[in-house]
Amino acid sequence: MADQTGPTAPRRRRRGRWLVVVLVAVAVLGTGGVVVLTRIAANTANAAPPKAEAPDTAEVRKGSLADQQTVTGALAYGAERPLAGRKPGTVTWLPDAGAVVERGQTAYSVDAKPVPLFYGSLPLYRDLTDGMSSGPDVKIVEENLKELGFADFGEPDEKFTVWTAAAIKKWQKALGLEQNGVLAVGDVVVQPGPVRVSSVTAQLGAPGTGDLVKVTGTSRVVTVQLDSSKLRIAKVGEKVGLTITGGGTTTGTIASIGKPTEANDQNPGGQAKSTVTITLDDPAAAGGLDAVSVSVEFTTGRKEGVLVVPVGALLALAEGGYAVETASDRKLIAVKTGLFAKGEVEVSGEGLTEGLKVVTTS
Repeated sequence: MADQTGPTAPRRRRRGRWLVVVLVAVAVLGTGGVVVLTRIAANTANAAPPKAEAPDTAEVRKGSLADQQTVTGALAYGAERPLAGRKPGTVTWLPDAGAVVERGQTAYSVDAKPVPLFYGSLPLYRDLTDGMSSGPDVKIVEENLKELGFADFGEPDEKFTVWTAAAIKKWQKALGLEQNGVLAVGDVVVQPGPVRVSSVTAQLGAPGTGDLVKVTGTSRVVTVQLDSSKLRIAKVGEKVGLTITGGGTTTGTIASIGKPTEANDQNPGGQAKSTVTITLDDPAAAGGLDAVSVSVEFTTGRKEGVLVVPVGALLALAEGGYAVETASDRKLIAVKTGLFAKGEVEVSGEGLTEGLKVVTTS
């Protein structure tokens, strides 16, 4: 029999202890695992069933509903147009870009003589002098002379009289011009109203009988290019909503709708477009901005004093049509829909009243 007290005996006992330790550890870890799993299972078994969330609701409101379309436009001083000189001679003075020229002020100078601005819808087409026939050009000149303080002729009319000539002489004297009582075609430039010089196209020394500057109106307006198929949304005199980039919000009034222009190099293959011009009801809302984009909101349909619910409150019925579901007793009320706008819809139906709460989507 081998000696159990030799050097190998301690090693066997040590291996036996490690085996016991491992088994105990496994047992402890196994027990801990059972305890943890049992607790999770117990907590799950004892948990209360989940509660049903309350549905989202909305009140049926009574009021106005507007169907609107938004189009991008531009804020500027309106369409640019050339201003042509008609006075023979040499250009000796031109205004700066950005300058505003009003009635009686110098638009440009030829041979060191001022050419003032007159207001009117018709350019002068002949010299005004004694013995001429009556015409609308005479009335335009008399209207401007009267506004400038030279009204010897009384009320403006289309007759050129000695009193018209006298008023012209006094006006010429005030400007330091030859006092001959004759107004030649190129002595004044006629525009519908005050103008703003957008750019200068001529140079000093150029002939006085060509395009000299380009001008616009003096008030900032919003212009929108609308396809001909969309012109139904715009009507002269109607109000629109305006949101100015970098500025504020205001309203505007449609002032004019231009004639459609066909496709061109800038719009190849596109639809004919019309320029819609809109004046700002509150010009201060634009601050000092110019040449910025504007969101223009056209109202295409409006209903007043109707019942309105969110579109999410509509339920499609199997037999056709729509209904809304009451929040209190979850009953369905058949409704007839009308105008849709901005996520809301006009509804009507028996039992539908203002303030009634209905179920809707979030």
